[in-house]
Amino acid sequence: MSATLLSRRFTARPALFQRAFHASRASFLSVGDAVPSVPVQEGSPGNVVSLADETKKGKYVIVGVPGAFSPACSASHAPGYISHTGELAKKGVDGVFIVAVNDAFVTKAWADSLKTNDKVRFIADSHGEFSKEFGTLFDASKFFGNERTKRYAAVVENGKVTEAFIEPDSTGLSVSVAENVLKNL
Repeated sequence: MSATLLSRRFTARPALFQRAFHASRASFLSVGDAVPSVPVQEGSPGNVVSLADETKKGKYVIVGVPGAFSPACSASHAPGYISHTGELAKKGVDGVFIVAVNDAFVTKAWADSLKTNDKVRFIADSHGEFSKEFGTLFDASKFFGNERTKRYAAVVENGKVTEAFIEPDSTGLSVSVAENVLKNL
């Protein structure tokens, strides 16, 4: 294809050409970031919520987990936040949101299996759009078959991240555990 024809082809539809090379958010979750206003689900696909709205007033912890029912998420990460809700409340935390790139039926069944309380809410980011906007989506296809959210915890005050605890390898379980977050509140 000649350079002239190639040039005409892309100048006739520049938006299409630009869109093909549009990059998603380049940075990772960091202090000062606003909670994305992206719809997610809680309990069922019809129960759409916005974590931006839910966290716009008060202090919250948003916890990202690579997968509902996965061993580390089920054995210690989510249960750690459930068992420490009283201590988190004493530090001024109004609630915890656990976000997974899973469908709403799965996150509800997972919450039910963990016998959660009303201070810990399980959120389905079924298409990974919230995680992508929050800068936490990563390629987990080797283990989970698709993109998932990194393991993290973000302290959010009035809709803005004030502390970010992101696992360096995306799936480990050290910096984002409830005990570490509590020490830093």
